[in-house]
Amino acid sequence: QVQLVESGGGLVQAGGSLRISCAASGRTFSRYAMGWFRQAPGKEREFVAAISWSDGRTRYADSVKGRFTISRDNAKNTVYLQMNSLKPEDTAVYYCAATQRNLLIPSPSAYDYWGQGTQVTVSS
Repeated sequence: QVQLVESGGGLVQAGGSLRISCAASGRTFSRYAMGWFRQAPGKEREFVAAISWSDGRTRYADSVKGRFTISRDNAKNTVYLQMNSLKPEDTAVYYCAATQRNLLIPSPSAYDYWGQGTQVTVSS
């Protein structure tokens, strides 16, 4: 069982930066691939980024590639999403998720555990 808690969301102007975090409980955090998803009002939850267990493989949605960076610190049981050059269309609730499938699958159905989400709002 893994419990996930996101933090660091907030309001930022377009072009700004924000780093959100996801703290995980459990002793086997390093054996879970981690993902970030987001959901805007009236839209489906969409994939943002994912990172593998421990070899640093990452995957990004085309819409955030070059602007967002996912990273993890297994010693701290934490995964991060650094978001730069933010746009109003990045506004959403951001969720972190964990899966024991080390395949970086960009689908919510592949993830077993979810956090409660953190709101990111980008003003124009």
